[in-house]
Parts: sequence; structure tokens; C-alpha cells
Amino acid sequence: MLRLFLLSTLFFINIYACKGGYESCKLKVKDSQTIQSNSLSIPLQNNQKLIYSKQTPNAKILKHDPFLNLYLVKDTKSFKYPFTINNHHQLGIASVNEKTAIEGKITKKQLGLNSLALFSEVVSFPSIITSSCCSLEGIVTPEGIIEKDYINRFITSKDVRYSDIGIRVRDKKKCVEVISVDPYFMQNRFKKGDCIISFDGVKVKDASSFMKKVLFSKIGSTHKVKLKRNGKILSFSIKTYKRHGGGYVSDTYLEQKGIYFDNELNIVKIDRKFNHYELKIGDTLIMVNGVRVKNKKELKEYIAKYKDFSSLLVEREHFQFFVKIN
Repeated sequence: MLRLFLLSTLFFINIYACKGGYESCKLKVKDSQTIQSNSLSIPLQNNQKLIYSKQTPNAKILKHDPFLNLYLVKDTKSFKYPFTINNHHQLGIASVNEKTAIEGKITKKQLGLNSLALFSEVVSFPSIITSSCCSLEGIVTPEGIIEKDYINRFITSKDVRYSDIGIRVRDKKKCVEVISVDPYFMQNRFKKGDCIISFDGVKVKDASSFMKKVLFSKIGSTHKVKLKRNGKILSFSIKTYKRHGGGYVSDTYLEQKGIYFDNELNIVKIDRKFNHYELKIGDTLIMVNGVRVKNKKELKEYIAKYKDFSSLLVEREHFQFFVKIN
């Protein structure tokens, strides 16, 4: 009887629920078959689906975000009451799947591509974050929550690429601090430890909102930055370039040179225009500039220290050789 009542309500208001909890959202997730084993398949308007998956879906792909494992595909069997992005202020949200709805709140905002948002309660993957009206607030992944601003941009933007200014940042004592600088970024004027004050004349309040502005800006656009370095205030203009690493794509700065790694530092992808390095997929990185590295974090730290070149010791079938990257 509850099911019949809820379904009849849909006919009049085209949503599952705005009052009385998240039971209708659970039903909507079930009826729409949003939960797909180790992936999410969320029905949207215009006969489309938003898919989160680490595997390429068997569908007509309209666009793909490799950094966040998002796909927009053509939906051959459209759902009558698709999910929409919540664009209104929401007092409450919950993590919802077919069986449970766990109310809570976002305790840590998504910081760019490398640090996803966190929820106040323990939630399981796969599930989605919704309002009480069942509108989409986020996607729960094994690494954290992809927030709705990133989802909305992916769905609505023609260009799903991200911009980069050659730095990674964090919040530190009311300061958005530069923690790492890309040595291969063209004319990179930032230094590790810089405290960013404003971006395009607007005060920078936190790392999350700052990085979102950078990532969402148009590739090739010019921006004004004001920062504090060693007690001095500096201002300069910067130009954005295409982001190459981050999220589910390796982010060691060597992606600028077309080299991508897995967690064991095996090369998993090489851009064709960098074939002159004579590297192959499956090669394993051993050392950088004479220092042994064990993971992508260590690799990134050492790469960032060398502005002119990096000497890589690589192993292939028990044979080791050096490659100079500049």
C-alpha cells in the first residue's frame, strides 16, 4: 500500500518526496535501478544517464570525465521521474541506496580532484547523496563524495576538461597555502609556502572554493593573483593550461610529459607525442634524481624539487636504464 501511495504521488508532483523523510528516495533509487553492482547509473532528463564507474560502460557515451570516473550516456530506456541537481538551499541531506537512508551533513568540502568530500556519518558505496526531495547532492564513491557542483558542471558544460595553474593547495591557519608546485608548468611563478590572498580581485576564503574556481575556469584564460611570500605581498597575472593529472588519473606532474603511473609506479599510459623518451607501458620507475621512490606521493614530492630536469631510473624486464625528462 505504501508503494502504491508513493507512486501515485509521483503522478501529481513529479518528485518522490519533500516531506516525511527519505523513504521515497530509497524507492526511487530502487525503481530507477541506480545501484549497479560496483557502479552508479543515475537517470537524468533528456534520456540521459550519469554513470560513475571504473569500467567503461556498454552504452553510447556522450562525454567522459576520467579524473572523476564520470560518464554521460544515452538512456535507451528513460526513467519517468529522473534525478535533478539540487540548486536550492537544503537544510538536510542523506546518503541513500535501495535499503538505507542515512541523514547527515558534509563535514569536509571537496578540494579539487584529489580530495573528495567527507560525510558526517559512515556511508557505503554505491549510494547517492540527496535532499529530502530526492534531488541530487552528491555521489558516494570509495574515495569520498563527488559534490554536486562538479556533477552539474560535467552534465551541463560542453568542455569537460579542467584548468590548471601549476599548484596544489591546502587550508592552513586561515591561509590557502601552496604545498606543491609543478616544475614543468610553463613560467610557473608560484613557490611552495606561498599564501594566496585573492584570485581575480576576490578574497580567497578556503582551498576548496579557490581550487574550484581554478579548475572550472576556461583553459587559456588569464587571471590576477595576489599572494604573501616571506612577509611580502606580490601580485601577478597567470594563464591557465589544461589539467593533466588528478583524481583517478595519476598526479605526479610527469603527466605534463605524457607519463602516467599506477600505484606501484608502473607506467600505464604514455602520450604519443612523448614517444621520444622510448618508455613503454609496463616499465617501472625506481629512482628520481638518485633518490628511490616507493609511491606516487614520494614521486610527486621529488619531481617538484627539480625545475630544469628530472633523471628517472626505470626498470624493464630486469634491465635498468636512465631517462632524462626536461
